[in-house]
Amino acid sequence: MIQQWKTFQHIYLRDERNNKNVRKGGMTLRTFSVLKGMPVFTIKGERIGTVHDLSISEAGQVTGLVIHQQALFKRSFHLTLDDISSYGPDGIVIIQQESTPKKVPDDSIWLTKDEVLGRMLLSEMGEELGLLQDVYFREKMGTIIAYETTDGFFSETTVIESKQPPTLGKDTIIVSVYEQ
Repeated sequence: MIQQWKTFQHIYLRDERNNKNVRKGGMTLRTFSVLKGMPVFTIKGERIGTVHDLSISEAGQVTGLVIHQQALFKRSFHLTLDDISSYGPDGIVIIQQESTPKKVPDDSIWLTKDEVLGRMLLSEMGEELGLLQDVYFREKMGTIIAYETTDGFFSETTVIESKQPPTLGKDTIIVSVYEQ
């Protein structure tokens, strides 16, 4: 019996701007590609920077956003998902609780800085699924539930769903893609 891995091909809806922030089963999913470069504002309307990266725990959970603050020298700081009040189509609004920016946790893995994007995605059975291009995660919990992959330049992308956390290896990412 040949097992088929599950894809998102027809089980999600794109929003009116077709920007890959999708709703599935009553929850909103976010993608890094849409968030990157998005401005971040305080609840008082002060722009504090732009989204530069995602921070991911070693357990494969999105823990927050890495923000570049515009100053004489670019400074990066960390916003946890709990710090975020809302994600809008043109910006992210945060609840500013502290005046001191938080340092990115030392044990965090950055999606782009640590070159997680572009790594080969493998199934737990050793099947190559493609190169990681983007992640879909639950905006409140940070759970990564799907991976967008590509076979290389000028090829179509596939969105692969996974119910288990990934294993982030040095060279590859192992995901569970088969029905249990």
